Amino acid sequence: MGLRWYSVVVDCRDVAAQAAWWASALGWRTEYEAEDEVVLVPQHATPELLDSLPWEQVPPGLVFVPVREGKTVKNRLHLDLAPHTSDDRDAEIARLIASGATRVDVGQDDSATWVVLADPEGNEFCVLSSRDR
Repeated sequence: MGLRWYSVVVDCRDVAAQAAWWASALGWRTEYEAEDEVVLVPQHATPELLDSLPWEQVPPGLVFVPVREGKTVKNRLHLDLAPHTSDDRDAEIARLIASGATRVDVGQDDSATWVVLADPEGNEFCVLSSRDR
């Protein structure tokens, strides 16, 4: 296959603030930063590791770019985040909410095993049940 998943691009009004929020939420680091673009990569994705991986195994990043308009409807694409089984999922959800996330109802019922949240600009994402892989 000639393609790899390179990045997820997040449209936002405040590029620096959104990137900083997601970097804190995920524990990722800033790989590139300009006024009109910020790129985040996993903390473990050091330049040395990236140089040693085959191209198709390099993990995707998150790219934040500016748009003028605010978000108005439910996302058609969202991120699913999952804590490890050794972590406290409820504590992770509380941490995200304390940092600016909000709970969102997108029609999920009470039996859902995930929690829907929105980042500070309203982009929905889910926190799944704990996983070991």
